[in-house]
This record gives sequence, C-alpha cells and structure tokens, in this order.
Amino acid sequence: MFKRIRFLTAGESHGKGLACILEGIPSGLNLKEDDINSELKRRQGGYGRGSRMKIEQDRVEILSGVRWGKTLGSPILLLLYNKDWVNWQEGMSVNETLSGSIPLVTRPRPGHADLSGAVKYNVKDIRNILERSSARETAMRVAGGAVAKVFLKNFGISVYSMVISIGSVRIDDAFIYDPYTNFEEIHKRAENSPVRCPDEKTSDEMVRLIDTAISKGDTLGGVFSVIVTGVGFGLGSHIQWDLRLDARLAYTVMSIQAIKSVEIGKGMEMSRAFGSDVMDEIHYLDEKGFYRNTNFLGGIEGGISNAMPIVLKAGMKPIPTLKKPLQSVDIRTKETVKATYERSDACAVPAASVIGEAMVSLTILDAFLEKFGGDSMDETERNYQGFLNQVSLF
Repeated sequence: MFKRIRFLTAGESHGKGLACILEGIPSGLNLKEDDINSELKRRQGGYGRGSRMKIEQDRVEILSGVRWGKTLGSPILLLLYNKDWVNWQEGMSVNETLSGSIPLVTRPRPGHADLSGAVKYNVKDIRNILERSSARETAMRVAGGAVAKVFLKNFGISVYSMVISIGSVRIDDAFIYDPYTNFEEIHKRAENSPVRCPDEKTSDEMVRLIDTAISKGDTLGGVFSVIVTGVGFGLGSHIQWDLRLDARLAYTVMSIQAIKSVEIGKGMEMSRAFGSDVMDEIHYLDEKGFYRNTNFLGGIEGGISNAMPIVLKAGMKPIPTLKKPLQSVDIRTKETVKATYERSDACAVPAASVIGEAMVSLTILDAFLEKFGGDSMDETERNYQGFLNQVSLF
C-alpha cells in the first residue's frame, strides 16, 4: 500500500531477534538509535501487559543506511535481539529438527490466527503460525515508525495518540474533533497515565476494570485515537481509489494485530446524523487563510488532507489468549479440548495506541514523500517550501 517507501519486518516472537528494513528515506536526516529506542520503551508500557515485557528491554541496532548520525538514502536495517531467545534456542532452532525439545501446539485459540494459519500453511504444529502472528512483531513497526516520526518533525508534523476506552469504560472524546485542542498537552497527560488515557479519573476506572479481568483470567479490548497535527493541504489524492489518504490510513492501522475497526473523524457516528450537523463549514481570513471551527471529518476530504488535524480511531478486540481458555478442538486428534494458553497480556490497548502512532507515521511519511519527493533532505525541503509558497498565493 505504500507508494514511495518500502517497509518490511522479519522475525519470530521467540526467535533470535526481529528486524525491519525501511527504504526510501532521503539522505541527510539526523537519526540516532535513541530516537528509536525511546519509542520502543513506550510500546512496552501500559497497565495490563504480561510478564514478557519484564524480560525484554527492547533496543535496536542500526546496521545500515546511516553514517555519522545521518541517513545515506540507502535502505535502513534495524535489528532487535530477543532476550528470551536464550530459553528457546532448541525449540526455535533454524538449523535442525530437535524432536521433543518443545511440546507441539495443537489446540488453536478462538480469535487467533492459529487454526486458519495452520490450515493455510498445512502445518500440524501451531507454533509455526503463532510465532509470526504474535504482536511481538509490532516492535519493528514501532521502530520503523520512529524513523518516520523523526522525518516528519523536520516539517512541523507531530503524531499523538491516546486511549479513548477500555472495555466499557470510556472518556468523552468530543475534544478530538475540535481543531483548537492543544493535542500536545493532551498527549503529555496520556503519557503520564498507566493506560495512556488523558483523564485521571477515567484512567483509574480503566485500571480497576483491568484488575477485574485479570482476576477472572480474562482479557479486555478498547479504542484508541491517533491525531496528526501540522499536515497541510494536499497529501493523498481523489483520482484513484488506492491514492486516497483515508483509505491508506485505514489499511495500515487495520493491519495491526487485533484491530477490528478504523474510523476517520467521527466515522460511524456521522452516518446517524444530518449532513448539516457534521460537515465542517469553511471560513476565510486574510491573516490565517482557510480554516474550520470543527473537525468532524478528521482532516481529510475526498481522500486529500485539508490542513485540519488528521483524526482517526481504532477498535481493538480483547486478546484471544485467555488464562481460562475457551473450548477448541485438537487439530491432530480432533478431540474437544481447552485452547492453548501462551504467556500474554490482559490488556494491550495502551501499547496498541503507540503502534497505531507508528503505522500512521509511516503512512503520512509515504504520502508526504509521494507529493514532495527528494533524494536528500535539502531537496525535499525545497520542494515543500515551494508548495507552501503556492498555497499562500491561492
């Protein structure tokens, strides 16, 4: 779905490590490993995470594409070693079959990729599926998204996120459709919450609900929002279906494990309203140009950014790995059994919001480079400034 950049991840949850390749970043971008590691640390936080987060302290190495702190324009290769690999060297060996070194996984979890993946790839050990379908893979999405964030900051573009709801507990999210909201301040409040919710009272209620789920051996999903500020007119296009910015954002955010819905702006709520109540009226002043007093459409019209903050929400299902497993069927014996339990989280919505930031950042980066191009940062900045001059004369 990306038009200008190429982004790939590799690795298994309990393998030796994870990697990603990000190609298409112009030369001359200042980039440090700490820029990426700080984002990886954010992904590992959040109330309700499992014991795996206590084992792993994710830090990447930049293996290529950067010299003396600046990108070269060549592919950037990022590598992250799994600390838990020491306990899985036999069970996840790439060199030979070590029969009996680790039990086969044969009881698929409802709601997971286990059964459909095993049937598709014709394997009778579900570990071959769950190792890659695991959300552990998202560590490298966050790593790639961190690079995208560094690039976007050079052009005044910021990407924020917050948790709107966990289970039945939610905040009133009307403020995200107000273009005058101070999203940086809201983001800071979310960062100080154990569930990444900017409202302290609601945050406490969410924590209590997660505790209830943990005590029952259950899990919880929820909704998070991602907001992008500083995007001007012109990213995306109306001329073909696959160029529309809202479609591209929905595609990439929906690709995150356990995400089952994506809305741009007010989304489904708009379908229940009169048009006169949810269209963002257009105003103009010489000193500020075109502007809106509402942002119900989420900053995108006709598949093109309209200079308002880009607002989207994503719904995450409860994690399907339960300490009190649901009914399943053994894929070898066909007997009725309880599903497999793998070490997992009770709630990962706070982490998913950080992953959402990463995928949105990569998508905005791709659309930005599609429009402004440039093999070097200097060239991209000249092209961008030229467009700003054009907009100022419109």
